[in-house]
Amino acid sequence: MFDIERIRTAYRLGRSFKASDIQRLFNAATVKTFGPKELLIRAGETNKFVHFIRRGLVREFLVMDTGIEKTMSLRADHEIVASPDLYLFDQPARFSVQALEQTTTWCIDDAALQSVIANNAAFQEHRKHIHLKLLKEAHQRIESFVLYSPEERYQRYAKAKPHIMARAPDKYIAHVLGITPVSLSRIRKRVHEKKTRE
Repeated sequence: MFDIERIRTAYRLGRSFKASDIQRLFNAATVKTFGPKELLIRAGETNKFVHFIRRGLVREFLVMDTGIEKTMSLRADHEIVASPDLYLFDQPARFSVQALEQTTTWCIDDAALQSVIANNAAFQEHRKHIHLKLLKEAHQRIESFVLYSPEERYQRYAKAKPHIMARAPDKYIAHVLGITPVSLSRIRKRVHEKKTRE
């Protein structure tokens, strides 16, 4: 069993969502647990699954032709993870999603998810909200690289995602910010010194 009210709050499901509908959605999901370094989604996959993170931290990454891994995003508790390639472009996943710590998710197959959504106007509206949120995040990321310095990007990310800054390894945070781990260390030092002087 799970606490409907906690789910409602964690995933921002307002009062327009009936408890029975939320129950149906999560009854269609399977609870999965991943240890550190285990993959939730593997590059090349064609199976559509959505993961609702109950507790944990994951990274979305791509292995370049050189063999170097590039981390695109970091997501944690109560966020949703799925392959944009599968859902937006109808092509195999290019990015893998890996647990960085013990991570538990509700994993739901796309067919089951669509069945729940199709019969519920509130879920259809929420899906639009999620899509708009992802579009907003993508736009803000592009904007941050065009308009802000690395230090400003760091400060904005630290303010928006302090829980991830406290838990994710520096090398992955650096990737997301588009800087090197050495630059991240220098920026942190400068920011700390500024706060100390204030």
